[in-house]
Amino acid sequence: MHILFIVPYPTGKAASQRFRFEQYYRVLDEKGIAYTIKPFLREEIWNILYLPGRFPRKAMAILGGLFRRFFLLFQLGKYDVIFIHREATPIGPPFFEYFASRWLKKKLVYDFDDAIWIPNYSEANSGFSFLKGYSNVKHICSWASVISCGNQYLCSYARQYNDKAEIVFNPTTIDTENLHNRVKNQDSERLVIGWTGSHSTIRYLHDLIPVIQKLEKEFEFDFVVISDLPLEVEMKSLVFRKWKKESEIEDLLEFNMGVMPLLDDKWAKGKCGFKALQYMSLGIPALVSPVGVNTDIVDDGINGYICESADDWEKALRLLLSNRETLKQISINTRSKIEQAYSVKSNTPNFLHILGHA
Repeated sequence: MHILFIVPYPTGKAASQRFRFEQYYRVLDEKGIAYTIKPFLREEIWNILYLPGRFPRKAMAILGGLFRRFFLLFQLGKYDVIFIHREATPIGPPFFEYFASRWLKKKLVYDFDDAIWIPNYSEANSGFSFLKGYSNVKHICSWASVISCGNQYLCSYARQYNDKAEIVFNPTTIDTENLHNRVKNQDSERLVIGWTGSHSTIRYLHDLIPVIQKLEKEFEFDFVVISDLPLEVEMKSLVFRKWKKESEIEDLLEFNMGVMPLLDDKWAKGKCGFKALQYMSLGIPALVSPVGVNTDIVDDGINGYICESADDWEKALRLLLSNRETLKQISINTRSKIEQAYSVKSNTPNFLHILGHA
């Protein structure tokens, strides 16, 4: 078997790729399964992708990616399975998926972990938004042999467009053996409330800020935000950490508790709870909004808290800030949930089944 991974970004750069399938490359190596990775963007463009301007370079990179995808069509004969994450091309019609599945009759595994049929783009790249084919998702679903979805909401969407494909719930997972393999020591002197995420999700913090501002008048703590861009808010507790892959685990281990607020909209329903998974895998209680898969990951009052209103957020944060014993007890319960249901180890049979090598 030879698998072709068609992906948007260079290896090791994007969280959706790292935690949905890149972690399983080691498993494929161990089983002697051949695979090839073909990103749309090259690394030099990834480094400027979300910076403002630079439109000529970005445009040339997109054109280069389109040409590479076109010529790749003539090489598909040597691959048994084509695994496509999100889309083969970020703009225009899904020509690659159409020709691969309809003309070349290739087995297409289509994987996505967000509600990517809903318009959602970074301000830095808004100039290209009119070229995005958001309706492509339903067409690719209709052509796929297997559809791999990060939660049941996404599975339901895919099911509308293909009643013949195998539609598989394939959760975003954590490598608890080789990466997230340490546990937070909750005896740290100064407590830290933490959030991690990209610039595209930082907007979800805004409704939580008044709660943090209220609590920072009563308690001594740091509010650490790990992201590619800073949170532009004046707060005495705010500490910004620029996200770096090399220090990702060390930076997360600063947290005593991790927050994941979301708005209950169609886009957020497609989220796969990645922040909560990261927090809990490191023994950090997760405080989450009751949106999408979050209520499956977090057991309220056992390994974290489900917070629907501002009062809920304040009550849960106040409890953990004021009661170190409760914080420690909740922490003890976090990691086992991830190991049992959301780890690479527990999900490996499911992932191999998706690839047709169960």
